[in-house]
Amino acid sequence: MLRLAYLSVTNGFALLRLLALSDRDKEVEILALRHQIAVLERQLGKTPPRFCPGDRAFLAALLHRLPRDVLGRFRLLVRPETVLRRDVLARRHAARSRPKRPGRPRTVRSIRLLVLRLAGENPCWGYRRIHGELLVLGIRIAASTGWEILQQAGIDPAPERTSTTWARFLRSQADALLACDFFETVTLTGARLYVLAVIEHASRRIRILGGTPHPTASWVAQAAKNLVMDLEDAGSRARFLIRDRDGKFPGLFDTVLKDAGIETVLSGVQMPKMNALMKRWVQPCRRELLDRTLIWNQRHLLRALRVFEQFYNSHRPHQGIANARPLHALPSPIPGPDAATRLQIRRRTASAASSTSTGMPLNLHG
Repeated sequence: MLRLAYLSVTNGFALLRLLALSDRDKEVEILALRHQIAVLERQLGKTPPRFCPGDRAFLAALLHRLPRDVLGRFRLLVRPETVLRRDVLARRHAARSRPKRPGRPRTVRSIRLLVLRLAGENPCWGYRRIHGELLVLGIRIAASTGWEILQQAGIDPAPERTSTTWARFLRSQADALLACDFFETVTLTGARLYVLAVIEHASRRIRILGGTPHPTASWVAQAAKNLVMDLEDAGSRARFLIRDRDGKFPGLFDTVLKDAGIETVLSGVQMPKMNALMKRWVQPCRRELLDRTLIWNQRHLLRALRVFEQFYNSHRPHQGIANARPLHALPSPIPGPDAATRLQIRRRTASAASSTSTGMPLNLHG
């Protein structure tokens, strides 16, 4: 706009100067200007001259009323079509008509949800198969649009979705899976004790089957019988038990479980991740109990493990089950922050835990 105003003022003064000139002087000046334009065109060649928006607006305002045949006789650096179509107005209209978002319009939300539903309910369908199903339903979108929707939602291609990993298998069969393992600890006298524990994949409930310095075949078989009776009393639907290839597990252990309808699944050689939940439980057991407690003998170990088992199943939250507890669901949320001040929270010491077999102290070394 500033450029246009400047051109208007300067050409206004030029018009005042032309009023004092005779017709002969004006014709001579016109011939000189036409010759200068011819020289410029010869020097520029095929390179078109560049006009700023102010120059274009001034020329359009000055020449747009003249007919086309008259403009054709003028020696101008711009084409008559440029002046006649009013380039400034055309640019303004194009700017207003330009879409706010470049590219194709966004896909309708209902179609996006339908594509995601088809991909979720049919893991073996790729984006081309989903595109074909949409065409059958009368919904016409490009195949690349379906691929883009799946990619933005983080859904893998069909070959990767149909492949079953060990972790996915464990999650899908959690209700029917158990896992067991031996771990060892040392008493104050240096005696080495072996503890056998079992965990339920679905609820994360732990069962301490016992501890002994000599895990013989008869002792392990009796622990399996005790486990079967506990599962029957609890109404468990377990059908598989994952264990490693430790030599402490005799063949009779698997036989007892098989008679109860539980099949033993062996983990791979040197592959602890195939029994990850059981291995993961050993860490908090050591960190929260065994590393903080001086174990006197086998009896003391079993008593401490029973207390920790009760605490683990009844109080300790687990991230794998949305921070719930194996034996208790999450309570209702507190209605307001003021209600938190009325909660009765008590800390129990290790001495209090040793005098009773129920509950687990918040700190084993109070």
